Amino acid sequence: MQDQDIFSKYAKGAKPIVKDNRLCVIYTRVSTKEQAEGNLSLETQKKACNQLAGKQDYEILAYFGGTYESAASDERKEFKRMIEFCKKQKSNVKIIVYSLDRFSRTGDNAIWLTRQLRDLGIQIISVTQPIDTKNPAGVLQQNILFLFSQYDNDLRRLKTIEGMKERLLRGEWPCHAPLGYDHVTVNGQKTIVINETGKLLRKAFLWKANEGISTVEILKRLHAHSLKLTKQAIGKALVNPFYCGLLSHSLLNGEIVEGKHEKLVSRDIFLKANEEKNKVTHGFVQNPLNEALPLKLFMKCEACDMYLRGYLVKRKNLYYYKCDNGSKCSCHISAAKLHDRFMTILSEVTLPEKYIPLFQLQLRKLFTTVNAEREETTKHLKARLTELEEKIDKLEERYVEDKITEELYKKFADKYVTERKKLLEELQSSPINASNLEKYIEFATQKVTEPALVWDHSNYREKQRLQKTIFPEGIYYNKENDQPRTTKINPLFALVADLTGTSYKEETRPFETILKKPGFRDPAGTRTQDPYIKSVLLYQLSYGINPFL
Repeated sequence: MQDQDIFSKYAKGAKPIVKDNRLCVIYTRVSTKEQAEGNLSLETQKKACNQLAGKQDYEILAYFGGTYESAASDERKEFKRMIEFCKKQKSNVKIIVYSLDRFSRTGDNAIWLTRQLRDLGIQIISVTQPIDTKNPAGVLQQNILFLFSQYDNDLRRLKTIEGMKERLLRGEWPCHAPLGYDHVTVNGQKTIVINETGKLLRKAFLWKANEGISTVEILKRLHAHSLKLTKQAIGKALVNPFYCGLLSHSLLNGEIVEGKHEKLVSRDIFLKANEEKNKVTHGFVQNPLNEALPLKLFMKCEACDMYLRGYLVKRKNLYYYKCDNGSKCSCHISAAKLHDRFMTILSEVTLPEKYIPLFQLQLRKLFTTVNAEREETTKHLKARLTELEEKIDKLEERYVEDKITEELYKKFADKYVTERKKLLEELQSSPINASNLEKYIEFATQKVTEPALVWDHSNYREKQRLQKTIFPEGIYYNKENDQPRTTKINPLFALVADLTGTSYKEETRPFETILKKPGFRDPAGTRTQDPYIKSVLLYQLSYGINPFL
C-alpha cells in the first residue's frame, strides 16, 4: 500500500478546487426606446437583481445595460461590453439577469455563447428562473428556455410582419416616415404629413424634372435653402414612389399600392425626374487608373516633349509612367519613384514657419481692401436672387396646385431659371464671405506650408488641381539625370522657393510697380519686412487669381 502512495502524485482525473469569489455583474435591458424612457421595467429588473446579489452575498463589480437593446441579436453595444468585461476578469464571475430572455433571445447562438462562458467559469444566473447549471440537467433546462425565447421572438416577428403587410395593403405606411414627412396624430388618427424638408424636396423633384440639373447642383440649391443632404439621400428620394403617392415595400412582393398619405409631387413629375436621372451622362468618364497615376498628362518627357502616360505591370502589380512617344523614346519610371521626386519638389516650395504670421496678415489686409469694393454689388445680387427665388416658389406652388397650365409654367420657369443662372454666375465671382475668412486663411496656409502633405493625402482631382496651381505648365522629367525640371511656377510658390533658397527666380521679380500701390501696411504703419509676399498676393489678385484656392 505504501508503494501505491508513492505513485499517488501521478494519478489523473483529480478535479481542481475552484474558489468561488462571490463576484458578479448585473445586466438589465428592455427592447424598445419607449420602454427605456418609461424606465419602470429597468428599475424593477435592477432592484430584483440587487436583492439576489445581497441574499447570496455577491460583490457587484459593475452594472451593464440600463437601456434599450433588442435581444434578437447578440451584437449589442452594452451586451458586448459586459461579455468582454467578464472575460477579462481573473476570477470567476456571475452574470445576474432578471430572466434569461433579458440575457438573449437568439436561441442556438445563446446556447453556444453560454457554453463558452461556462468554460471560462462564467455563470448566468436568472432571478426568476433559478437553475443550477453545474449539472447536465440544469444546462438542458437553461438551453430549453433559450430556445423557447427564440421561438417566442419568431412568433412575435411573424405577427408583426403580417400586421405590417395588412396595413400596407390598406394604403397605410407602417414604418418610419421617409425624409420630408412627419408622423402626426390628428383627431386621434395617426397620419403622415409633409414637413418643411418635404417642401424643399418637392423643389428638388421639379428641378430634376424640368431643368435636368445634376445631383450636385440640386445639393447646392438645397444648401442655399439651409437644407444639407448627401448625394445618397437625394438619390434615394428621387427613386422612392412614396413621394408620388405610391407604396413600395419588400413585404408587398413586387406589388405597388396606392397610399393614403399626401403626395409630394405628381406621378408625371416623378417619372420625368427619374427619366432625367437615368440619362447617360456624356463627357468626362472616370478612369480607374487615375487615382494611382495623378502625374500622367501633367509631366512631360524632356527628350521628346511628349506627355507621360501610365500603365500597370500586371506581373509585378506596379504602376509605371512612360512617355507618349512609344518605342521611339525609352523614358519610363516607376510611379512610386516619380511621386517621391515630385514630393521632393513640393517640399522645396514650402513656406517657412517664421513667415506664416506675415502671410496670414497680408491675406486679411487684401481681403479687407478687395472685398470692400465688391460688397455692395454682392448685396444687390443677393437681393435680386432672393426676389427671384420667391417668384420661382410661387410659380411652382401654383403649378403643383393646378392653378396654371404646364405651358404657362414652362414659359416663366425657363425665364426665371435663365436669370437665376446668370445671377449665380455673378455671385461666384464675388468675394469670400467674411464669416468664413479665418477658415479660408487656414486652408490657404496649409496649402503653402504643407504642399507635399496635402498632395499626398488628396484624391486624384485635388492632386491635379494642386499640381496645375503650383506648376501651370507642368513639369519636365529628364531620364538621363533622373530629375524633374520645372519651367513656369505660380508666383506665390516661386517666392516661397526663393525664401527657402531654391532657385525658382525667373518669375519672382515682376512686381516693382505693384509695390508702389498704397494702403497695405502692417499694424505698426510701416512696410512689411518682406515686400515680396505682399507683391505676389497683389499680383495674383490683380489678375483675378484667388489666393485662397
